[in-house]
Amino acid sequence: MARLRRELAAYPSEFRDRGIAEEELAAMAAMVAGGDPEIGRMRRSLLLIVGSIGSVSALAPTLMDVRKAVDLFGELGHQGVSSK
Repeated sequence: MARLRRELAAYPSEFRDRGIAEEELAAMAAMVAGGDPEIGRMRRSLLLIVGSIGSVSALAPTLMDVRKAVDLFGELGHQGVSSK
């Protein structure tokens, strides 16, 4: 997330929903820093970020890295759950 925040800050062009992406990245970073991120909320934030910057191809690789990280948090949360 930090890398995407840096790349977004350095991206030279303005686009309409940039503020939404910045706010959601900050919210995700705060959840992670708090130690117990809510996976559903992180996924909603990710969807908002994708909707905000999805058409900016220069940010796509880093955006995919954030998506993978969110998926990992979800997997970690389900490790102790057994299926019956």
